[in-house]
Amino acid sequence: MKKFLIVGLGNIGSEYVNTRHNIGFKILDYLANKEEVSFQTAKLGDIAEIKIKGRSLLLLKPNTYMNLSGKAVKYWMEKENIEKDNILIITDDLNLSFGTIRIKSKGSDGGHNGLKNIQLLLNTSEYPRFRFGISDAFKKGQQVNYVLGEWTDEEKDKLKERLEIASEIIKSFALAGLSNTMNLFNGK
Repeated sequence: MKKFLIVGLGNIGSEYVNTRHNIGFKILDYLANKEEVSFQTAKLGDIAEIKIKGRSLLLLKPNTYMNLSGKAVKYWMEKENIEKDNILIITDDLNLSFGTIRIKSKGSDGGHNGLKNIQLLLNTSEYPRFRFGISDAFKKGQQVNYVLGEWTDEEKDKLKERLEIASEIIKSFALAGLSNTMNLFNGK
């Protein structure tokens, strides 16, 4: 059975649950709920497994806090013997307008500390990532408050539809591959 590691980045703790920075956790929670699987606490994170058409998708929500996400990613890749081409890192992106999706096979960390740590520990910037736009609608000097702030009512209204698309992206990545998924979903 072909294995995939789907990593949603976020911070643990109830104070972070509905923050923009936790969109990776929120997407995985949505997919797990939809597929009727639940997360179990394991080493360095919470894990759930979905099986789809001969593929096993390990959903990982690292409990290392955002800035040390690479530790959990590296551990689970090695433990489950998953190649870097079969991992998908889901993260928030300030440089994209709200709900915009960008899927790439490689790239810079874009100033994102979670991606920076993953890149450091995997010793490469060549791994699939799925960036979810949270926009940059904050005043100068307010970036941290914005990222760790909760969704506006307008964003919450649109989030359900975006979460559904995000769950389809994850399945497509495992079933149709990265290139097809990029062609199908980038810019949606």
